[in-house]
Amino acid sequence: MYRTLIPAAMVLGLSAPAFAEPVTYNLDPNHTEILFTWTHGGFSTTRGIFFGADGQFTFDEEAPETSSVSISVPTESMQINAGLKEHLASGDFFGENFANDITFASTAINVTGENTAEITGDLTVNGVTNEVVLDAMLNKTGDGPQGDPVAGFAATTTLLRSDYNLGAFAPFVSDEVEVQISVEGSPVEG
Repeated sequence: MYRTLIPAAMVLGLSAPAFAEPVTYNLDPNHTEILFTWTHGGFSTTRGIFFGADGQFTFDEEAPETSSVSISVPTESMQINAGLKEHLASGDFFGENFANDITFASTAINVTGENTAEITGDLTVNGVTNEVVLDAMLNKTGDGPQGDPVAGFAATTTLLRSDYNLGAFAPFVSDEVEVQISVEGSPVEG
């Protein structure tokens, strides 16, 4: 009987479903962007976008609450009207911090649905760090156009400019800034 149990156990072990391992992805800067909007006295909505993000995220499909993300983006990479960008780089707003990166590092993930989660983390903007919560959604995991594995996520949050010493001209210029994030990454090569 002992001889029968060992081969049976080996067969069962081989046919049991494999559990996914956490995968670490490098951000694809060509397919990662951070869009931000605010209102100007109720007359118009101003939009800007950051490119050039760098970072990684680790995604565990079996235990998404153990996943993590760390990202940085150069403040100077902001794409917005040239005159407004010059004003944002001035002492009224970023000043010398315009040369620094904006960073986010997750501290906790609360799964809220099949493909959704709240990602809590530390956001540093203009030399000030605050805890923020991102409402995140898994867009898709699978093969990209070249057959390589890819994962994509979207997230949104609302920030207050004044929390980062950027509240000049409020309330005419809205203190609230809506943020939309789209990230795509490929696994780190071992």
